[in-house]
Amino acid sequence: MRAWLFVLAVLATFKEIVQVASTDNLEPDKLEQIEKSLISLLGMERRPKIIDRTKIVIPDELQDIFNEMMTGHYAMDSVSLPMPGVHAKSANTIRCFQHEGSKIDNRFLEHHKFRLFFNVTTIPQQEALKAAELTLSRKVISHDKMRNHRLLVYDIIKPGIKGKTDPIFLLLDVKTVKTDSGESIKLDVLPAVERWLKKPKNNNGLLVQITSGKSNKAPLYRHIRLKRSTEDMDDDWEQQQPFLYTYTDDGRNKQRSIREVIATRHKRATTRRQHRRKDGRQICQRKPLYIDFTSVGWNDWIVAPPGYDAYYCEGVCPFPLTDHLNSTNHAVVQGLVNSADKKIVPGPCCIPTQLNPISMLYLDDQNKVVLKNYQDMMVVGCGCR
Repeated sequence: MRAWLFVLAVLATFKEIVQVASTDNLEPDKLEQIEKSLISLLGMERRPKIIDRTKIVIPDELQDIFNEMMTGHYAMDSVSLPMPGVHAKSANTIRCFQHEGSKIDNRFLEHHKFRLFFNVTTIPQQEALKAAELTLSRKVISHDKMRNHRLLVYDIIKPGIKGKTDPIFLLLDVKTVKTDSGESIKLDVLPAVERWLKKPKNNNGLLVQITSGKSNKAPLYRHIRLKRSTEDMDDDWEQQQPFLYTYTDDGRNKQRSIREVIATRHKRATTRRQHRRKDGRQICQRKPLYIDFTSVGWNDWIVAPPGYDAYYCEGVCPFPLTDHLNSTNHAVVQGLVNSADKKIVPGPCCIPTQLNPISMLYLDDQNKVVLKNYQDMMVVGCGCR
């Protein structure tokens, strides 16, 4: 059976390792239930099965957003993903899709026009689509006399039939780009993805067209990368190929106001103290708890992080409760009653009072790359409640 579940929680102190209680006597059904519960906690139906990890591309852009979430103020204060320039108020999940090639690709011989197809059926129905962007890379062309190119993206509503009917397109976005810049281009394709999710069979892909000059002629030079050329190396093209990013919210997270964020920071700054009673027992405080994804064999589908500091709360809540124990008025009253007669009511308990989200970059059932924020995963502060 999956013995890695035995070591899912690795408890560590600054100077010694705390022994984990043995779970050798757990029944197989219980172990399976534990695994299902953990997967459900992450909002998934089953543990992803990765066929060939080497064929999966992790875009640098997603890796950069993950790093920002882990090291910046976003990781400490909000479950929403940083989305500069994206037309969405909040989202906690980003999915990345690559163009799926077919025989239709052979119809587009020139570099200025191409049809891109993205299969978005892996987006769960219960998630609300907030935004969708097509990201295109490009290379600098300083010798191009026609410095400005016009970039158009269409939703292919209905493909045409040769010699019978013309295709039907819906213009989604237009951008004017300069050939002396190498910054990636983002196009808003939300209406198309919304239509595909409602009617997957009507997903005919996107048509991207590049024109140059006032006469809308095809540009002479390959500036925007729509499809792979013969001189492209494998490693280069993996990161330069077109990507479709969808931004969704699974509705499991509550948004926090600016006032709540400031209050949390203030509490965090005033409760980082450790105390010990005269009888040697530790007063309620945060203690180390490290969850190691690599040790339990989940690193085949969890790209990053290899693990995270979850922490936990432990210690006594002595009478009388002091301010640094972050207690509620109710806990103070409960402590007073308990001090008078312990039979009437138990004393306050040491529990997490402040929790922060963590970011995870992983592969789903269909081997699609997903960046998701999970709320209330890391203990920041403890208190008596």
